[in-house]
Amino acid sequence: MRENFATVLETVADVRADRVAISHGDRSVTWRELDERAARLAAFLAGCGVRAEDRVAIALYNSIEYLESVFAALKLGAIAVNINYRYQAAEMLHIFEDARVSAIIFDATLAPRVTEAAGGAPVLHTLVQVGGPPAVPPVHSYDQVIDATAPVPRAAREIGHWLMYTGGTTGKPKGVLVSHAWLYPVASGNGFVVAGEPIPDSLGELHATTERLSARGDAIVCVPAPPLMHATGMYTSLGALLASGRVVFLCSRSYDADELARTVAEQRADTVSLVGDVFALPLADALDRAAREGRPYDLSSLRRILSVGVTWSAEVKRRLLAHGDFVCRDLVAASEGGPFAISETRRGDAAVTSRFTLLPGARIVDDTGADVVPGSGQVGLLAAPADAEIGYLGDQAKTAQTFRIFGGGRWVVTGDLASLEADGSVIFHGRGSRVINTGGEKVFAEEVEQALIEHPAVRDALVVGLPDPRWGHRIAAVVAAVPEAEVTEDELTAHVATRLADYKKPRAIVFVPAVQRSPSGKADLRWAQSVAAGGRQY
Repeated sequence: MRENFATVLETVADVRADRVAISHGDRSVTWRELDERAARLAAFLAGCGVRAEDRVAIALYNSIEYLESVFAALKLGAIAVNINYRYQAAEMLHIFEDARVSAIIFDATLAPRVTEAAGGAPVLHTLVQVGGPPAVPPVHSYDQVIDATAPVPRAAREIGHWLMYTGGTTGKPKGVLVSHAWLYPVASGNGFVVAGEPIPDSLGELHATTERLSARGDAIVCVPAPPLMHATGMYTSLGALLASGRVVFLCSRSYDADELARTVAEQRADTVSLVGDVFALPLADALDRAAREGRPYDLSSLRRILSVGVTWSAEVKRRLLAHGDFVCRDLVAASEGGPFAISETRRGDAAVTSRFTLLPGARIVDDTGADVVPGSGQVGLLAAPADAEIGYLGDQAKTAQTFRIFGGGRWVVTGDLASLEADGSVIFHGRGSRVINTGGEKVFAEEVEQALIEHPAVRDALVVGLPDPRWGHRIAAVVAAVPEAEVTEDELTAHVATRLADYKKPRAIVFVPAVQRSPSGKADLRWAQSVAAGGRQY
């Protein structure tokens, strides 16, 4: 559907006006309230000079205000920019500069970092704070803005753009820029498709479908456990809203598996989204513990648990399915595109890890774009059709590297490696770049290496990911110190934490006399991996 996404959401809002759209703890907003509050925020931003295609950064935890802010930007034809709330000021500034952010809406707890970064941002002129003590000018209070501003009138809009920043295969975070025509089917896949409904392809069809689904109540009640600043949390939330559903956010600002299980029971949720074992393993532990103690959680409403992008092990799936009759849906996808492949496991099935089925249109190809032969054992690259508009903001070289032309079509090839069995099943081998996926966060190894090398006692460093049963991978570093310098693992970890988000700091550091590299200076990553894992003497 080639429509502005704000107009799409307004179509749903008109039908579901008095239905609850979002619940967060003891707070809820109906669609009418969501629409009006977003329109008030949009009017304020417009009064501050935000125009169509301007960038509005959002640095918030999962909340009603987060989706209101996205909706407000969409109403203006502006572009919401996701900011990782774990970033330090320098990392935020990179996004502000790269996206040319004009306004930011942020949580009060992030104020010191946001204001520090804002001081160096070239075009950032409007700051809006959510919660906390009264905002001090030039910072505006979110609640006061909503209360004091009349809603912006609805208007005809051109189809706009959507921007999602990702670590991906791009080094420093880069923005994946797409049109709303790309966003609509992606969000719908997490809504209508999940609910077993055909995707409406016009506003008229959407209106009729929303009326039909709403007559039965909420088609989906979704609890997204991941943060909205990441694609999984955002797209599952938008999908539920599109498909006549309700979104329920957890209250804790760090993941609490018991809270998730309790919320499913209390809200009668039928859908949970999470990110692999980093979320699923603590949930399995919480369910097992509650059952042992004679206080099992009621998961009778749950119909599906969705996971995207991180390994979800067979054993954890099996443990979860012991507590309810639902499907574990494991998807291989990326912010740049897809989805590529899917795995579904139900109670009684033989659970598997990293074995999938290709989705329609997806392929496994070699470097020339030729299809990998089933049963050959050849490891190739997952590829999926990509439209002509998608690409990395301001980076033509990376766009050409990830979005490739072969066979007369354009394909997204993110570097995910897979092989194809004789029976057509897909074995997923992980990412072929130096991106380390830890707990759902993507970490670029060279960025951590650079932070380490900035320490005066460090001569050289290599960073790798080591397998971890909970986090998928953990960050490990092999470090050569300056001769006669004295430095400890704790000192280097603390040093990295002053420059990068906490999840990027090494969880283990091995000191070596010298880092092994090729004559041309290239990293010997196999050696570093072996040393970091304790498998080689040096």
